[in-house]
Amino acid sequence: MLRTIKPKNARVKRALDARLPKEIEDPRTAVFVKGTHTGEVLNGVMKDLMALKRPDAISFNKKNDVHPFDASSTSTASLEFWAGKNDASLFLVGQTTKKRPHGLTFVRMFDCRVLDMIEVGVEKYIPMADFKTPKSTPGHKPLMHFASELFDTHPRFIQLKSMLIDFFNGEEIESICLPGIGHVISISLAPTPASLNTATEFTTDATTVTSLPKVHLRTYTIKFLSSGTRIPRAELVPMGPSLDLVLRRHQPADAILLKEAMKRPKLKKTDVEKGLGKKRKNMEVDAMGDLRGQIHVGKQDLGKLQTRKMKGLKAKAGDDIASDEDGEDDEDGFMPRKKQRQS
Repeated sequence: MLRTIKPKNARVKRALDARLPKEIEDPRTAVFVKGTHTGEVLNGVMKDLMALKRPDAISFNKKNDVHPFDASSTSTASLEFWAGKNDASLFLVGQTTKKRPHGLTFVRMFDCRVLDMIEVGVEKYIPMADFKTPKSTPGHKPLMHFASELFDTHPRFIQLKSMLIDFFNGEEIESICLPGIGHVISISLAPTPASLNTATEFTTDATTVTSLPKVHLRTYTIKFLSSGTRIPRAELVPMGPSLDLVLRRHQPADAILLKEAMKRPKLKKTDVEKGLGKKRKNMEVDAMGDLRGQIHVGKQDLGKLQTRKMKGLKAKAGDDIASDEDGEDDEDGFMPRKKQRQS
């Protein structure tokens, strides 16, 4: 169950309301944490990844004794404390050791608790500064491309795809103009053995981990050229960084915590009228923000229609009622009133 905190004053209540689940979530904030030993390679990798994540990125300059996969350490408590302090749901921990050199650990949080983790190792790195090309503007939403069927079939790569989408995905938007796409993040895999296409569950066997293909992460800027038509011709220009990653340890999400994380909040009536949430039948919101609906009514029997009686159409007492010369009623269905005789 989610933790409930009773607010002490109005300011705390506003802060807690801002952290409640939303139908359209805010951009995820990522915290970059350096371990006790990082090295020049990891420092450069984390610096370039932070440039892609800005402005939703926080960097810890000091070294921290953090080991997310070590059950005996207090790293999990430190991550939970930092998540609540900085309102962050993503962590990138850099640590290099003799056994696992140049390691990057992606940690995803929910309700200030660790949801899942995945560790990758950097085998090849070309920094962004080595590409003498234009760079993307910070804050622009990237176009992400995953070039392998394993990202939809293999559990380890499904987790990696979900983690990278949450890491680089910015603000949720409904549409975007063509010049607004500034850069592309392409993630592809090395040649894959045929046996991996039939994987159905997470594995922790060391031999299986070593047989997994490498992950190639490339970043490009988009250059629009004239094509003679309304749609311009797009060319990809390498921007950097260029990373070759290998999968290492991982921790899947707990079933109960994942179920809580996947719940959608109940929408208010005003939010539904604005067009959020599930679309209701025959109802839409126009460009001016007004809610319009279409009602289907069955065929009416006008013969049973009851009209309102008016006093001015009633005959007075003592008056003689006569018909027209033809002996028929007038068009309104009322009998004409005969003129009173003069006495």
